[in-house]
Amino acid sequence: MHKEGGHKSEEMGSKYVVSEKKETLLVKYMRVVGAVALYWSVSISMVFINKYLLKSDQLKLNAPMFVTWFQCVVTVLLCVICSHVSASMPNLMTFPSTKFDAKLSREALPLSVVFVLMISFNNLCLGEVGVAFYTIARSLVTIFSLIFTYFILGKKTTLPALFCCGIILGGFFLGVNQQGASLGGLSIKGTLYGVFSSAMVALNAIYIKKVLPSMDNNIWKLTYYNNVNACAMFIPFILLSEISEIMSFPYLFNLHFWFLMCVAGFFGFIMGYVVGFEIKVTTPVTHTVSGVAKACLQTVIAVLYSHESKSALWWFSNIMVLFGTGCYSVVKSMDMKREHTATVVKQTDENDKWLIQRK
Repeated sequence: MHKEGGHKSEEMGSKYVVSEKKETLLVKYMRVVGAVALYWSVSISMVFINKYLLKSDQLKLNAPMFVTWFQCVVTVLLCVICSHVSASMPNLMTFPSTKFDAKLSREALPLSVVFVLMISFNNLCLGEVGVAFYTIARSLVTIFSLIFTYFILGKKTTLPALFCCGIILGGFFLGVNQQGASLGGLSIKGTLYGVFSSAMVALNAIYIKKVLPSMDNNIWKLTYYNNVNACAMFIPFILLSEISEIMSFPYLFNLHFWFLMCVAGFFGFIMGYVVGFEIKVTTPVTHTVSGVAKACLQTVIAVLYSHESKSALWWFSNIMVLFGTGCYSVVKSMDMKREHTATVVKQTDENDKWLIQRK
C-alpha cells in the first residue's frame, strides 16, 4: 500500500512538472508575440510620422538630426516626469530614478554612439526615399545581425534559420529590384544610408543586450541614459549642418508643426521601451528579422495609402519575406523549446544529485 501511494505521488508530481513546463512555455510564447506586435505598431507609426515631418509637401523640414534630437529630448523629459510620479505615487506606477549617474552614463556610451548613428541614418534614408522603398534600410539587417552576433556574442545560428533568412533577403532584394525598375533607377545616396542603417540596427540590438545588465536589466533606465547621451551628441552635428535650415524653416513657430514633433517624441519614448523589451524577451537576431517583416508590412501599407501600382513580382517579393519570416519563427520556437527542455532536464538532474547527496 505504501509503495502504491508512493508511485501515485510520484506520478502526480511528474504530471505537475510537465504541466508547469507547458504553462511556462505558453507564457514565453505569448510574451514574444506581444512584444513583436507592440514593436510593429509603434515602429510603423513612427516611420510615417517622421516621413511626414521630413518629406511631406506641407512641411519638408530638411533637418533629420534636429527632428531626432527633439525626439530624444522629449524622451528624457517624459522619463523625468514618470520618475517623479513614481516617487510620489508608488502605487500608481513603478519607474527608476532619473538622478544622473556619470558611471551609468559611461556604461551606456557605446550603445548611445550606435543609437545616434542608427536613427540618424534611418531619418537620412527617409529624407531621400519614399516609405515604399524604405525597405532597403532593413534589407541587410539580418545578414549584419548574424555576422555581429557571431563575432561579438559568439553565438552560432542553425542552418534552417540561415535558410529562412536567405528566403527573407531574396524577397527583399527582388522587391528592391522591382522598385528600382518602376522608378527608373535607385537612389544611390538613399541606398548607402539604408546599408549603414542596417548595420547600426543590428549593432544596436546586440549592444542593448550587452548593456542592459549594467542597468539592472531595467529598460526604462537604459532608455533614459541612452537618450541623455544622445541629446548631447546630436548638438554639434545640428550646429554644424542644420542650424541655417532650421532658422529659415517657415513653420518654425507653427503650433501644428510642434504638435507633430511632440507626437513623434512620444512615439520615440515608447519606441525606446518596445525595442528593448522585444530584444529582452527574444534575441538580437529575432528582433532584426522582426524588423525586416515589419518593414515589409510597412511597405504594403505605404503602397495602398499612396495608391501606387506595383508589379506581380513586387507583391511576390513581399510574400517571400512573410513566408521566410514565418518559417524562421517556427525554427526559432523549436530551438527555444529544445533549450527550455534541456534547461529543465539539467535542473532536474542537479536537484536529484543534491537529494542523493543529502541522503
